[in-house]
Amino acid sequence: MPALPTHARAVRFDRYGDRDVLYLADIPMPHPAPGEVLVEVRAAGINPGETRIRTGALHDRFPATFPSGQGSDLAGVVVGLGDGVTDFSPGDEVLGYSWQRSSHATHAAVPAAQLIRKPEALSWPVAGSLYVAACTAWAAVHAVDPRPGETVAVSAAAGGVGSIVVQLLGLRGARILGIASSANSAWLTANGAVPVSYGEDLAAGLTAAAPGGIDVFIDLFGPQYVQLAVDLGIPPDRIETIISFELAARYGTKHDGSAVGSNREVLTEMADLAAGGRIEITVAAAYPLDHVRDAYAELEQRHTHGKIVLVP
Repeated sequence: MPALPTHARAVRFDRYGDRDVLYLADIPMPHPAPGEVLVEVRAAGINPGETRIRTGALHDRFPATFPSGQGSDLAGVVVGLGDGVTDFSPGDEVLGYSWQRSSHATHAAVPAAQLIRKPEALSWPVAGSLYVAACTAWAAVHAVDPRPGETVAVSAAAGGVGSIVVQLLGLRGARILGIASSANSAWLTANGAVPVSYGEDLAAGLTAAAPGGIDVFIDLFGPQYVQLAVDLGIPPDRIETIISFELAARYGTKHDGSAVGSNREVLTEMADLAAGGRIEITVAAAYPLDHVRDAYAELEQRHTHGKIVLVP
């Protein structure tokens, strides 16, 4: 392989704040430590949790150390190996994740145990946005273990995580109530869900759509939905949230997120489902790395159907 450049480019921020704190910096080329792989990044998804880290909203749980990098999802080509790595070679196409907030860059050093080989059928944007959304969706569904025929309500059902949750529930034979804006009704219907528009009459809409009751509630948006699920009489152990940790603690609901599904087995399962066409990972938009602020501007509207990806 050709010699590596001496520097990489990476997204950085030096203080908590809005999108304008993000900038692109030249950094020394990462060096893979023992057990790590150096990846030339071809695509890296962005996620709502990164916005909350950047603004300081998650400081108590996930504090930033400045200057901070950003990003966990990635897919790319192996260009270097640390000592002891035997399961990858330079030139291998891989996908996976970094827990060092480093994937929004041209190159990232990543533990080999956090990577799998990219299936040939997956495009770079899909592979690079798979980890957080797919593994979070897997964890959310497994937390409440819906059975065939059960009725499951899903908030933010057409978003990056929600669209995968809906498809996983369909594979399980569940009856799905997809809470989203009316603009997403056609997609939800096409994927076997009953669309329910959010708003002041949501509780009535859910009751009308499921007169026999709702068995399971998966919240992917915020605390109002956990409260709604409790008010609807759904047992706490059949309520899952990936975001409303305070209410989850108060009511004793499930709160499994991507960390629960962060292993090669789950990542491989989800990549194989996507590569085999059993689930579709929708890419809503792709932005060059130096347009990272624009990418987050679109993400933070919270109406995107599917994933937004940075392409270095």
